Amino acid sequence: MTISDCGLASPTEENFTPSVTRPVAEAACRQVGLDASDAILLRHQTNGVYQLTTAPVVTKVARPGTQHVPQIVALVRWLIEQGVPTVPLLDIEQPIVVHGYDVTLWHYLPQTRPILAGDIAEPLAALHRVPPPLVALPHLDALSTIRRSIERSRILTVEEQAVLRGKWERLSELAPQLAFAKSSQLLHGDPQHRNTLWDDQTNQPVLCDWEGTVLGPAEWDLVTIEIHCRRFGHPTHEYRDFCEHYGTDIRDWPDYTVLRDLRELRMITTNARKSPASSREAEEVHRRIAMIDAGPSESWRIL
Repeated sequence: MTISDCGLASPTEENFTPSVTRPVAEAACRQVGLDASDAILLRHQTNGVYQLTTAPVVTKVARPGTQHVPQIVALVRWLIEQGVPTVPLLDIEQPIVVHGYDVTLWHYLPQTRPILAGDIAEPLAALHRVPPPLVALPHLDALSTIRRSIERSRILTVEEQAVLRGKWERLSELAPQLAFAKSSQLLHGDPQHRNTLWDDQTNQPVLCDWEGTVLGPAEWDLVTIEIHCRRFGHPTHEYRDFCEHYGTDIRDWPDYTVLRDLRELRMITTNARKSPASSREAEEVHRRIAMIDAGPSESWRIL
């Protein structure tokens, strides 16, 4: 399929499918002399992510509504200058805009070992130590994001919307009382195993997938790690290892349970907005909502 075959007047959530993002990725690569015709689809949730077979390159087609891709490009290059371990972009002008889609090109890092929670501690701590950059970034606004995701989801039933709105209303009353140590640090936004890679050349873990980068409290990143370790079946000693290397266990923070519930609601509702109807992802969203009051120890399936 070519770009002209897609028939898109403008990028939309409904049109964000591999049948559209693949020709967009191919067109972007052609502009810089790369061949993405046989690219391998790696992931298609937050972005359409493709690995080229003809060069050590990963191309990412940003989901419609991701409005700060140029800022992400500038931020990643600044982070490398600051010594924060991150996957580097190709040294070309970016993003490449194809029919309204922002496309970025990254160096591909072959993975020779699994990422463990402890691996994430050092690069995340390095990120949290840097000063806020001059790059204009959004501030964390979890409550507004959750509300918009509930409103825009195409898969939620009326009953599920009511359940999620009830949780949102309760947390809306509690969230303003959270006593963060700092309120405007540079955050990754979604630090976890799949957003960290191993770099064989430097023999260290590096962060990737910066689309959720915001300014906000470090506790948000820390509770994200805790949730991923607990909900997705990682051994408990992995999370202890993260806490030891980072120097903090978010569970010791007095407001942990409120922030945990807020972060988990954000995860559920974001996937409710992104997931196509009748998909594996949608099935998991429905399952998470059905068990929303079952307690924090219930397992989730990774999306």
